[in-house]
Amino acid sequence: MPHATPSHVAAHAFIKSTHGIRYQVNDVARAVTFYTEHLGFTLEHQQLPAFASVSLGNSQILLSGPGASGSRPMPNGQRQAPGGWNRIVLKVSDLPGCIAVLEEEGVRFRNEMETGPGGRQIQIEDPDGNPIELFEPAQERKASDAREK
Repeated sequence: MPHATPSHVAAHAFIKSTHGIRYQVNDVARAVTFYTEHLGFTLEHQQLPAFASVSLGNSQILLSGPGASGSRPMPNGQRQAPGGWNRIVLKVSDLPGCIAVLEEEGVRFRNEMETGPGGRQIQIEDPDGNPIELFEPAQERKASDAREK
C-alpha cells in the first residue's frame, strides 16, 4: 500500500545508503558455511532457519531462507527464488590462484575465466545457485604478473 508523502520531496531524499545484497537461499546454515569458509565472510547475525547476514569489509549479504520475511511471495503470487544473473562482485588478487583453491574445495563454476580491458573475471555459485563474480582488476593483474617474474 503506498504511503502518503509530500509531492515536492524526491524519493532519493529518503535513501541513506546501501544496506546489503539479499540472496534467496534454500538452506541458510549451508549458505553461511559456504560464505564464511570458502570466501572469508564474517557471520554477523543469524536466526536459523530463516535468516543470516554475513559481511566482508563494508559489504553485507542478507541470506534469506524460505521462512524469512524477505522471501515471501509477491502480491501477484510470484515466488522469490535463488539464482539469476545479478551478482555480487568480489575483488580478488591472483585470480588463477584463487580459482585453483576453489576448484580444489569443490566450488561450482559457471564459466571459464574471461579477460577484458578492465581485468579478468569468473563466476562461481553458492550452494543454492546464486552467482558470485570474482574479479581481478587489470592494474592489479599487471602488478601480480610482474611479481611472478
